[in-house]
Amino acid sequence: MALEHTPGDRTPPLQEVDWEVLPPEEKRKREGLEPLFKWLALIMDEFVRVPGTQFRFGLDPLIGLVPGLGDTGSALVSAFALIQAVRLGVPKILLARMSVNILVNEIIGIVPIVGDAFSFWFKSNARNYQIIKEHLGAPRVSRRGDWIFLIAVLGLLFVIVCCGLVVSFLFFWEIAKFLGSH
Repeated sequence: MALEHTPGDRTPPLQEVDWEVLPPEEKRKREGLEPLFKWLALIMDEFVRVPGTQFRFGLDPLIGLVPGLGDTGSALVSAFALIQAVRLGVPKILLARMSVNILVNEIIGIVPIVGDAFSFWFKSNARNYQIIKEHLGAPRVSRRGDWIFLIAVLGLLFVIVCCGLVVSFLFFWEIAKFLGSH
């Protein structure tokens, strides 16, 4: 027999109950993750609103304007948040999605002008905050496999950042040689 709320009933309608029971320390950890990503998304991707529009941007595309170092700094900030997500037990599939956002932003961000314009639109930190907000799975303690996965992703990010720095350095070196010869 299903219990339903009928208009003549004086009993309140049935509500769904969240039966997830977490130890207090896990609850505190889980509550601490969302504000970190919310703050990061705000500062890096949505801090300033263009007057008269709904378009917002943050420090990420502005920092990216500094050749070589800007995209590196932005990637390091995002990587720090990813480390926190692993520490607090975010599942690998979500870590993978978040990592892809960071990597896409970094890889395209290396390209002068195009990468800077892309950063204004892509907003990897805001995308990662949305992933964390939608995460409804029960939290768990990070495992060795999570850390191996994170180290592999951070290693790939490191290689990409180093390549970007080398390309930027070579580019500026060639410009300096060209200007010095004239």
